[in-house]
Amino acid sequence: MATNPVTYDRHSYVINGERMFVNSASIHYFRMPKEEWRDVLMKAKMAGMNVIDTYFAWNVHEPEEGQWDFSGDNDCGAFIDLCAELDLLVMARPGPFICAEWDFGGFPWWLQEREPMTYRSLDANFLKYVDRYFDKLIPILRERQISKGGNVILVQVENEYGYLYDDETAHDYMVYLRDGMINRGIDVPLITCVGGVEGTIEGANFWSNADEHFEKLVTKQPNYPKIVTEFWTGWFEHWGAPAATHKTANLYERRMMETLQAGFTGISHYMFYGGTNFGSYGGRTIANSDIFMVTSYDYDATLSEYGRSNEKYAAAKTISLFSLAMQKMLLEADPITTHDVKLSKNCSIRGRQNGEQKLWFVESLKEERETFHVTLSSGRTIPITVKPGQIMPLVDRLNVWDGLQFTTNTFISGNEEMDGVHTIIISHDRGQRSFVQLEANEAMTIQEQLTLRHKVSADGRSVQFDFHHFEQPQVVHITVGGKTLRLVVINADVAEHTWRIDKGQYAIGYEEVEIRPDGSLYGVRTLTNIKPMLLGFGKADLLADAFVAEPFSLDYPTFNNWTTETLSFDQIEKTKVEEAVTFSKCGHPFGYLLYEYSIPNEQAAASEIILPALGDTARVYLNGVEQLLITQVGAASIPVQLASGDNKLQILIQHMGSLNFSPFQGEVKGLSGAIYRDGATIDMRSNWQLPAELGAATVQLDEVVDIAESTLLTRTFTKDSAFNKAVIVGGIGGTLIINGKTVEMPRYEEWFHYHVVDISDYLVDGENTITMSIFKTPLYRLDIHLYHTDHALTEVTMTPIATPQQINNTLAVNDTSSVSPTWFRTTFAKPAIAANCKPGFKLRLNGLSKGRLLLNGIDLGRYWQVGPQEDYKVPVSWLRDENELILFDETGKQPTAIQFVYDRQSTNVWGEIK
Repeated sequence: MATNPVTYDRHSYVINGERMFVNSASIHYFRMPKEEWRDVLMKAKMAGMNVIDTYFAWNVHEPEEGQWDFSGDNDCGAFIDLCAELDLLVMARPGPFICAEWDFGGFPWWLQEREPMTYRSLDANFLKYVDRYFDKLIPILRERQISKGGNVILVQVENEYGYLYDDETAHDYMVYLRDGMINRGIDVPLITCVGGVEGTIEGANFWSNADEHFEKLVTKQPNYPKIVTEFWTGWFEHWGAPAATHKTANLYERRMMETLQAGFTGISHYMFYGGTNFGSYGGRTIANSDIFMVTSYDYDATLSEYGRSNEKYAAAKTISLFSLAMQKMLLEADPITTHDVKLSKNCSIRGRQNGEQKLWFVESLKEERETFHVTLSSGRTIPITVKPGQIMPLVDRLNVWDGLQFTTNTFISGNEEMDGVHTIIISHDRGQRSFVQLEANEAMTIQEQLTLRHKVSADGRSVQFDFHHFEQPQVVHITVGGKTLRLVVINADVAEHTWRIDKGQYAIGYEEVEIRPDGSLYGVRTLTNIKPMLLGFGKADLLADAFVAEPFSLDYPTFNNWTTETLSFDQIEKTKVEEAVTFSKCGHPFGYLLYEYSIPNEQAAASEIILPALGDTARVYLNGVEQLLITQVGAASIPVQLASGDNKLQILIQHMGSLNFSPFQGEVKGLSGAIYRDGATIDMRSNWQLPAELGAATVQLDEVVDIAESTLLTRTFTKDSAFNKAVIVGGIGGTLIINGKTVEMPRYEEWFHYHVVDISDYLVDGENTITMSIFKTPLYRLDIHLYHTDHALTEVTMTPIATPQQINNTLAVNDTSSVSPTWFRTTFAKPAIAANCKPGFKLRLNGLSKGRLLLNGIDLGRYWQVGPQEDYKVPVSWLRDENELILFDETGKQPTAIQFVYDRQSTNVWGEIK
């Protein structure tokens, strides 16, 4: 029987007999056009990534039941094949649940309308559909496994199931999925993340506390490799929140170094490239009622939404190239004590050792950059310069080859043979100094006449260099026993523009470089005053005639001759229903639904309309006049002033994305069930009482409250006899007692931070006493909605809002009188794009409100100009010579100020590197 090409032990994975540090880039094929795959994958490869990690989105491949799509942008097999062409391995994560801030966690919308089922469970109804999905997807992975000559090395079972259940509770479901993969021919190692099952290797998902996560894995699976299956490079964003830019490049570098010093031998960067939630596939997540994903999934990742590198990309490249350069030592290293190491004050040190080779991690505790000194057990004292909060490596007697050891106090980004010469690339910040020591079994010869500071021992078997990291790379050749070692010394700015094209092939000093399909090099602008290098290409090291790009200007498309079509509530076709139903029951995956109610009223009066089950933002109109935009969902109320006679209440709801992660997937989207007039709402955040033993003080839950979690608070409220139903919605604590009776909440999860609970059976007319545990403050919402079942609104119609075939009305420029939902249409010509230019287009929607974007019939996603997203990606590959752009704006804001914008590197042309 043939040996599986993928094996492992407690240290690392072994691929085809060689240990490999897993530098994995999370890149989702379904979040960008197929035409962009190569560029993004090449940039991952050139940053030192050797594995691509991707989810597979069930709802993309089966958008309607039985209608499978593995073509074009959804051709996941072609994506894996392209990875293989670029010599990139694949970590496949087929789900069926993927989370990914993707609508419904990857489940298809229509699943909600089949026979009742419990998602992510050992429910026969649910598993019937999972099996059909696996029958389609798993063969695509099976035939591309490395065991069959392909490049898939790991396959994940489910995803983060441990956030819901412990392993014992999850066991049978996880076994079913595991066996389903094995029985369909998966023979590479199976992995899990956050939760596991026997026969799989568990990874950890985190951003910080690497030691804690490592120790948990050691305790659980001591003899298996330890990798970070999701190392969070940034974070997702949602409408109305601040930009998620809190994970800086410097902190990102530090966290990666913490994973190395903890002992992890693999990092999967989630996300390496985030991409875009095209097609309104952005999801909704936990922690509040209105956390709806923005259309961009940029994630503040290492590559921007437009595929451009940034400071985090440079940090990822620094650490990934370092881990590759050190992998022979790192992958069999164990932690070592530091009791025989002496070091300066205000720094700390940890180490790992493999035989005589050691790697030390030196951390600064100072508030400014400082040079510390470390005296090793050998008696050598080495300076090391560290920035505040930084962890710098101290490479201690790395074995270059038998008889030659290498020591340095900074990062190395290359350690391999190039052009037949073993080459080590050394980098440090511009203007800093690095210490390098070579120790050999015989005398060494420096080939150059050096002006830089160096010291050779009396016997010629040790040489120390004191390098200064200039703008210009320095190259030194040392001969030892007939072999040559080449040292290339660069600064961090040059390192940021140094590319590992392939094993033993580096381009140094290029802003961007990639390999075209024919294998030739293509690049953008070399750094000013730097003579670029090509190492390992069989060419001269120093190239004075390398390609230098000339900036050029791009035409900006302009939008003229807008036409419009207003959504007329009175003219659209309506379907009468007994009560409101959800988007899925209407067969409407995304977009808008209009619910219309007739409310007869004898005389003008104020009323409060209660919506006990609302899943999305809702724009409310009474008699054609907008009343409010509801953003806090779950349950809601609408204060209105009813006129005498017949009133029309219209509720326009946009599908804002289904929960991508929670114990409550499959929630209401749109409205469900009856709504009620003449209700009431009580804001329950004020006037809670601490227990007597804590002083019986009054507590306001909309303020910061310094009391222990789970403390029981009490307050009273009054229920009028006019109401027989009530729901409480918002930040409900895990213990909820009303009038001495504990409210049953069988699916309560405290970390969800948001619940809707029917408390009708616990209330009495008059005064009620409620006791609740506290888990966080301030609470942004805790309401009780009261209503009576006799006051249900029974005359209701529903209408899916589709884009009209004709949008022909001429736009009256500067006419701001319209506040009705309106379609706007324009056409524009594709701007001239040079063949060697790679622009990124985006729409900046100045002056608009909230709505949806369509380009040439393709859904570009939702927009909502409340931030943090301002610009919306328009893929170049989706442009035609003549293009149609349609906007649906909920308040009819005119698009006369919107504009095309190019991303920051669009004005550089690419050319061949000679």
